[in-house]
Amino acid sequence: MTPFAYSRPAGIDEAVALAGPHSRFIAGGTNLVDLMKEEVERPERLIDINALPLREIRDTDAGGLSVGALVDNASLAAHPQVTARYPLISRAILAGASPQLRNMASTGGNLLQRTRCHYFYDRAVPCNKREPGSGCPARDGLNRQHAILGASEHCVAVHPSDLCVALAALNALVHVRGPQAHRCLTFEQFHRLPGSRPQEDNILAADELVLGIELPGEGFPQHCAYLKVRDRASYAFALVSVAVGLLLDGDGRIAQVNIALGGVAHKPWRDAEAEDLLLGCRPEATHFQRCADHLLRGARPLRDNAFKIELARRSIVRALHMAAGGAQ
Repeated sequence: MTPFAYSRPAGIDEAVALAGPHSRFIAGGTNLVDLMKEEVERPERLIDINALPLREIRDTDAGGLSVGALVDNASLAAHPQVTARYPLISRAILAGASPQLRNMASTGGNLLQRTRCHYFYDRAVPCNKREPGSGCPARDGLNRQHAILGASEHCVAVHPSDLCVALAALNALVHVRGPQAHRCLTFEQFHRLPGSRPQEDNILAADELVLGIELPGEGFPQHCAYLKVRDRASYAFALVSVAVGLLLDGDGRIAQVNIALGGVAHKPWRDAEAEDLLLGCRPEATHFQRCADHLLRGARPLRDNAFKIELARRSIVRALHMAAGGAQ
């Protein structure tokens, strides 16, 4: 591991002032420390933010819920307001990692996870995300786990987070602080597709700190589902995951639907056109299948992951049935 300086600021302003392109904020460290051990990340300074006042979960004036960046995943999943109003979040968190990791991993850190692509972690091979311009061996190599949507010739990695898929489906907001100002970003804005700059996972500046997330008033407590399909029953990343939130009107028709996919793209995948196809429809298989086909219309599989298209199609339909039925 490369030597680094260490700071533990007492306030947000101090933390932001210390930040820069050669520093990293650290909270639970469940991803960053792994990357440092492999020398994929080699920061010159670690800024420990655990002393900052970012552990609160509180109601917002708009009727939603504010979650501080340092709230650990286990506490977030078990919080009474979350289990009652936003069960999609609890289900997504409990589908990921292990109890030990959930006790350490922070809400803000979850948003900033780097890809778990094996080429990214292996410094003996090229990787455009690690060293821009060096190439992407995953395109012609082992790519069973990789993206079928939104990829580019420069990167086909997928985003690893379960929580982020749920937050995308909930239309969460991300509050960040830089040296000049506070910004509020939609979840759709926050993460990037790879394009020609796969080394940039999100739109944060190097000196911006995630303060927390804001959940809207509508959390779909009656009709939601998180479905994660993976190679083993626990402690595995998703091949495909689906987060669904539904509102049904008095006639039993779909009045609102939010769908986010994980395991298929560089960021949680949303498609408003596909969701709109379900508005006013009965929650029936024919309509769900049409929505799934539209969601996956741009899929571009690689040699080893074409199976993900049909897997995703069936998972979308199943998750929509689960949400419509109020499955727990």
